[in-house]
Order: sequence, then structure tokens, then C-alpha cells
Amino acid sequence: MDMKKRIHLELRNRTPSDVKELVLDNCRSNEGKIEGLTDEFEELEFLSTINVGLTSVANLPKLNKLKKLELSDNRISGGLEVLAERCPNLTHLNLSGNKIKDLSTIEPLKKLENLKSLDLFNCEVTNLNDYRENVFKLLPQLTYLDGYDKEDKEAPDSDAEAYVEGLDDDDDDEDEVEEEEYDEDAAPGEEDEEEGEEEEDEEEGEEEEEDISGEEEEEEEEEDMVDPLTTIREQCEQTEHCVHTRERLEACETRVGSRSHTEEECTEELFDFLHARDHCVAHKVFNLLK
Repeated sequence: MDMKKRIHLELRNRTPSDVKELVLDNCRSNEGKIEGLTDEFEELEFLSTINVGLTSVANLPKLNKLKKLELSDNRISGGLEVLAERCPNLTHLNLSGNKIKDLSTIEPLKKLENLKSLDLFNCEVTNLNDYRENVFKLLPQLTYLDGYDKEDKEAPDSDAEAYVEGLDDDDDDEDEVEEEEYDEDAAPGEEDEEEGEEEEDEEEGEEEEEDISGEEEEEEEEEDMVDPLTTIREQCEQTEHCVHTRERLEACETRVGSRSHTEEECTEELFDFLHARDHCVAHKVFNLLK
């Protein structure tokens, strides 16, 4: 599907000025350029054109309210000065998987004073010596580069991670409280007598319990084991772009389900969601292995 037709479908009887979020992933651009997008989309805050074959952003219209721009998995190699002119209020820019080879290509981004997050994952420029240090020097306004800040702390793109950390902290606190209570309840002089009686009882049933407890421990360990890839997928599904694509998929499924006769399918929306999630997964796995 070409980009013009995709934009027409995404409008769904709305005027361009009513649209705040626009996802055009996996459609076809015209000769590597944006088409069908005009400055009538004056309220647009989020634009995604992942994997549409772009080689240039020269045709990007004036979008003063645009804050987040997804341009990953295209063939862009330069011309980024257009972004500062047309989208002066950008805060998040994803250029991962493009043909960016050197720092001079991203130097025009200096003019994007509000830019906080830049993603260049899977671009050749990331192979340069002292890549991260030099990008942060070149673009001092940045907080996150490729999903991590200067201290290598990951950007808070998922509530799931904070939730898991919170659970771990609670478990540690509970263990400490239990240990303190045990120490306080134990009276001096009583421990030796109680231990002597308990040792006799424990020795009698120790051999029988060993086999049973060993099996139970193995079962508990198996239950506790979670595939790291599953965890990463769940985290990625909570990122903003995945949430956008999933909402589009769910809206499409609702439309199709409400009609008795329709030719509409949700294949494109499904592919968009899977592509967004898998791109995020690849990014996180790469950072874990580096």
C-alpha cells in the first residue's frame, strides 16, 4: 500500500487537524520520499514511518507540535537539517537501522534544543571509537542515546521493570523483618534445650524428608524459571510505540468484528505491531549482550 492511500485510511473520516498520532509503518514511499503528509496535520504530536523505504526527509511538512518521530529501518543517509526547520519541538527521534555513517550527519540535530532521546541503533556510526561519548558531547541536550543515559541507565520505557524491582525490594524487606522477629523472640537459655529436643526428632525423619524436599525444590526451581525473551517481549509491549500499534490492531479487530460483511482485514495492523515489538526486542537483546 502506498503512503498516500495509507494516510487516507488512517484519517477514517477525520480532518488532518484532528489527528495527533499517525502510524504509517511498512507502507511504500514514493521514490524514497514522504508523500501525502501536509502541514494541515498541525496538531500532530507522534509520527511513525518505520520501514517505508525513505531515503530523505526533505518532503516533511511543517509540524510545529510534533514531539516524537520514528524513522527507523529506512535508508536515510543525511539531510537531517530539515528536522530542525520543520519539527523544532522534537523530543524523541528514532533513526535506528538507517545509513548514518559519521557524526557530521547528525550534527544538524544540535538545533533541536528540546531533543532528549536519540536512537541510532544498528547504524554504522555506532561502530566509531568513543561513539557514545562523542555523541553526548556533540548533542549536549540529549538525556538518552540508544535507550541509555550517560551512566548507562536504561530509559524508563516500561512500567514492568519498575514493578519487578519493587517486588524484589519488598521481598528483601520481608526477609529482614522475619530475621529480626526471630532474634527478638528467642530467649537466652531456652535455645539449647529446644535444639536438643528438636535434633532427636529431626534425625528420625531426616532421611525420609531429604528425597521429598529435593523433589519439591526442583519443582519450585522449574516453576520460577522464566524465559528472558518472554520478559523482554512483555516489557517491549509496554513501550509507547508498541502501545500505539496494538491500539490500532485492537480498533481494527473491533471494526471487523462488528460487521457481518466486510473485506477489511487486520493483517497490516498485526504486522505493524509485531514489527514494532520485535524491533524493540532486538534492541534490548543487543544491549544485554554488548
